[in-house]
Amino acid sequence: MAMPPPSLKGRALRYLAAREYSRAELLRKLAPHAQERSEIEQVLDDLQAKGFLSEERVAASVLRQRAARLGDRRLRQELHTKGLDAQTVAQALELLRGTEPARAREVWQRKFGQVATDPAGRARQMRFLLTRGFAMDVVRRVVQGADVDADAG
Repeated sequence: MAMPPPSLKGRALRYLAAREYSRAELLRKLAPHAQERSEIEQVLDDLQAKGFLSEERVAASVLRQRAARLGDRRLRQELHTKGLDAQTVAQALELLRGTEPARAREVWQRKFGQVATDPAGRARQMRFLLTRGFAMDVVRRVVQGADVDADAG
């Protein structure tokens, strides 16, 4: 005998048991299984009221998993992609304020380890850090070795 398909709430809880999801992400995942959007909204409201669904936990989870490897710009983009509102994103990124140079230096150190001696090497290192969302001024200091010198003194 085949088991009946899980309810919307059951599906949502199964998703949330695996990892944190934003409201917008769950809405997209549950949409194919519902007749009307209002059904999903009702389930999500219930889960949010009970504390199973939290935008702040989603933001904290993303930062915990990705902040060591990405710059503020890329983190902001990933948080927006998850459907988080601007205020939640700003609060989450506020926790990282001032850490971007150290994070960029750590990423650069793991990948390259030494200052490039030629312009092509510096350009490659800069592109690497820029694609990870670090700010240009931070990237320039890290690649030129100024950040390392400032910490040593």
